[in-house]
Order: sequence, then C-alpha cells, then structure tokens
Amino acid sequence: MSTRIQDLPENDRPRERLLKIGASALTNAELIALFINTGVKGENAIQMAQRLLKEFVSLRNLSRRSANEVADKFKGLGPAKTALIAAAFELGRRAAQEEMISAPMNKPDVIYRYLGGDMARLGQEQLRLLALDTKLCLIHDEIIFTGTLNESPAHPRDIMRSVIVNRAHSFIIAHNHPSGDPAPSEADRRFTRRIKEVAELMQIRLLDHVIIGAPRSGALPYFSFNEAGMI
Repeated sequence: MSTRIQDLPENDRPRERLLKIGASALTNAELIALFINTGVKGENAIQMAQRLLKEFVSLRNLSRRSANEVADKFKGLGPAKTALIAAAFELGRRAAQEEMISAPMNKPDVIYRYLGGDMARLGQEQLRLLALDTKLCLIHDEIIFTGTLNESPAHPRDIMRSVIVNRAHSFIIAHNHPSGDPAPSEADRRFTRRIKEVAELMQIRLLDHVIIGAPRSGALPYFSFNEAGMI
C-alpha cells in the first residue's frame, strides 16, 4: 500500500481536490493529511489523519494539544509534522480574532467569536480582561491568571489596575470552563459580584462576564452574566 499522497489516484489527492473544488469540500482528515503528506508503512497520510482524529475524538480536542504532546502520543508523527498541524490551528484562531478587533464588543456572541477559538481549547481555566474604549472597541486584551476561580490568587485590584493603566471606558472579563459546560458556578457568581462592586466604586463599567464553553447541540457555547440580567 502506498504511503504517499502523490501515489494516490489524482482525483483522490487532497491537494488536487482542494484546488479543484475548494477547501470547504474536503473532509477533516483530508485537510490534516495535507500537513502529514507522507504516511508510514501500510498507512497513507489520509488514513493516518483518520486515525489521528479517532485518537483525539474531535478537532477541538486535537487543537488543545501541543505539537510535542501529539508527537509523543501518536505513532508515526514526528515534531515537524505536528508543528505544522499546530500552526494551522493557530492561524485559524488568529484569523478569527483579527476579524473581531475593530468590532464593538457589546454582545456576548461577539465576545465568544473573539475568544472562543482560543479559550475553548484550553485544558485549564484562564481569566481574560478585555479593556474597551468609549465605542466599546477593544484597546487591550490581557491574561490575568491561569488557574481556577475559587482557588485563584487573582484579586479585583489586579483587574482594575490594568483597566486604569489602559484608560478603559469599560471592560469585560471572560474565563473558560475546560469541561465545556459554560454554566456558572457559585464561585463564578461571587467573583463577578466582587468585580462589579469594585468597578462601581471606581465609576468604571463592567460590561459583562462571559464564560466560554464548547459548542453543544441545542445550547449556547457560552454564558453571559449581562444577558442573564446578573450584571
């Protein structure tokens, strides 16, 4: 069995199919195979890509792994090929964010589109601050901490210091739930109340606290405290 994409019939080669009918027509395995390029004995690049997706269950899970993690866990892929796959995920994430930078961050779905591709793939909780100008456009994006809200050393002063330094008119905080379920915990609620109280004392508006989850059938992949009437 051939291990090279070039040895497949022309109509079955992912590169030729992409050029002829467009990238959107290719399967996930075919797209990944373009980065793998050469298979191993008894398995071509497309079959390796199919096995890779089966191993990690989903593109989301695969995107959350570092190049070294994938290379260590998956037989047949070295660091050079896993680095290419990781780079593809990162470019996709940056392209999605770039589109949103000039848009007002005044709705939770906009916030999710900006942060979701990055934060939904993280294996631990991360708290982000988005500082906004008078038009509610982004002027500063900062990781405040990585950890768990109810155990985190993060303090409202850490957030407000950055808000003031960046001369923000208002701000948004966001964090992710690695479980994929964006429903707020009691610790999330307490933390939000504390931030809101401090912000009000300083006459700076906390626009929203958005919890990033994962896409789920029939449910939003995020939770907005503002949308829920809790801010």
